[in-house]
Amino acid sequence: MMNQLFELAYANITELFAAGSALVAITSALAAKRETRKQRVLTQERLRQSIDTAILGWGNDAIETMGRAAMFAHNRSSYASGTSFQDLKNSHLVDLSALVERGRLFFPNLDERSKGKHKDSAYRGVRPPILDCLMWTYYELDEMTHEGGPTDKNATNFIDDCRRLMVSELQAHLDPRRKDEVIGRYEGQRPEDLQAAIARSAELKNDLRTRRPSFKLGDEADKAPERKGMFQ
Repeated sequence: MMNQLFELAYANITELFAAGSALVAITSALAAKRETRKQRVLTQERLRQSIDTAILGWGNDAIETMGRAAMFAHNRSSYASGTSFQDLKNSHLVDLSALVERGRLFFPNLDERSKGKHKDSAYRGVRPPILDCLMWTYYELDEMTHEGGPTDKNATNFIDDCRRLMVSELQAHLDPRRKDEVIGRYEGQRPEDLQAAIARSAELKNDLRTRRPSFKLGDEADKAPERKGMFQ
């Protein structure tokens, strides 16, 4: 009996080796596929962490700049001359405008096909609330003068409100539990959270209109020569 089994195995040794090789190949292929998938996930996570680190650096600069802007507004009356006030104000405006442009690299406009088709690609659509925070602060400071204008406390409170929305939006975007990519984060954000942020930004915009009735916002700015070229 044993001799018959050995003879049968010997006679079919080629087929046995072929079957064994195929099994090894299939096992190796499955293992390689699992490893490739694991490496892809790790690579994506490292990329996400790298981008988040860059966003966090930008966000820290934004929070600090808005804090300095609020303090500048709070101490407006302490400046000895209109010239020193204007120089410091211009410095804050440059910092804020630069942060808006840097922020566009992380947070592109929403619904870019609905508005501003004649503009450069980065400026089409609707600016996200996280960048609105900086713009409303920019406009508030730009309208502030050494004499007159909003009271120091009111201007400070308004800028602080903008800064709080900034912090809230950063927290939503950098939450470690969120796994979506940066470009899709507004779409991935819970609809009720996005709508709440947009509504709050609109409230701040309306507040700014009330505070600055002569000021032109958005596309209206194109009608005012002194505003042409400012961010939309």
